[in-house]
Amino acid sequence: MNNSNLSAKPHYPILDGLRGIAAIIVVTFHLTEPLGTGHLDILVNHGYLAVDFFFLLSGFVIGYAYDDRWQKMTIGTFMKRRIERLQPMVILGMSLGAIGFYFTDSTIWPLIHTIPLWKMMLVMLIGYTLLPVPLSLDIRGWGEMHPLNSVGWSLFFEYMANFLYAIGIRKFSKTALGILVLIAAIALAHLAITNPNGDVSGGWTLTPEQIYMGITRTMYPFFAGLLLSRIAKPTRIKYAFLWCSLMIALILYMPRIGGSEHVWMNGLYESICIIIVFPLIVYLGASGVIHTQTERRICKFLGDISYPLYLVHFPLVYFYIAWISNHKGVTILQAWPYGLLTLVGSIILAYASLKWYDEPVRKWLRKKLG
Repeated sequence: MNNSNLSAKPHYPILDGLRGIAAIIVVTFHLTEPLGTGHLDILVNHGYLAVDFFFLLSGFVIGYAYDDRWQKMTIGTFMKRRIERLQPMVILGMSLGAIGFYFTDSTIWPLIHTIPLWKMMLVMLIGYTLLPVPLSLDIRGWGEMHPLNSVGWSLFFEYMANFLYAIGIRKFSKTALGILVLIAAIALAHLAITNPNGDVSGGWTLTPEQIYMGITRTMYPFFAGLLLSRIAKPTRIKYAFLWCSLMIALILYMPRIGGSEHVWMNGLYESICIIIVFPLIVYLGASGVIHTQTERRICKFLGDISYPLYLVHFPLVYFYIAWISNHKGVTILQAWPYGLLTLVGSIILAYASLKWYDEPVRKWLRKKLG
């Protein structure tokens, strides 16, 4: 079955818009993170939960787009479609990280200038595949799976979930899928509540503990999204984009809960958000009605830039973090102009990447992979 014979289904425009809102909040999280002293005092404290929201959205959209197509589609065709959609921006994001790597030599990454060019290039080539680099190739010093573009870790787990769906979980009945989702929900809640940090933030390092966190953070939301796509019967809800956007912002901008004495309370909050509230937001978004052309254009723009923004912002954030590390004691009042510049620059770069690179390359790949 050729890719070209599987015409795209209509999008859920509000879900596209919500993905863009979450992507922008992720950038603000990464911009405030280096100004905090740890898990307790980051200004955008729960911004990392946007990744769990992305996983749930992805599972929902995959189920909607592909569940009824397997009579005329192979696993190979499905994976080619996913590679065509995801991989061009992965390659651009890793390349941007490589271009900027040596320029981020700073007090927080003092050994960057000692890394030979061949080693950096090797890490870049491995990054193109999204396979995690071993800790022996940790060229930045943060223990990241992808030291040239940290966010690559979530795409690695995204591919894993897509592959599990394609090779077998797509065949699960609603009951079997429901049991899997229930087990995954229990595992997620246990992780969040018992974690010494009291949160689900993690998954980007190639250690057993971090790999477990990555798998646990992926399994529930992705397959809960898949289950939701099978059982939900969207209705017609007015102003869904506005209300869902406010809910996402409230959840992700919520300050830390419980403090250092009761970290389990924050884990409980995150469990409730991921297990209950995120599926509710996706259902409301799928049921939403677009009222005006302006709202439609906003949702389309946000949806279009969401994935490019996620992949290109961190190479710019590395520069911002390096600047903060070289200016000890920088406050939020001093940093915000540079943070705003990084945010706006990331959005502009994302849009340029979309129009001048991602869309043309995907069009070319559709013909080649056909």
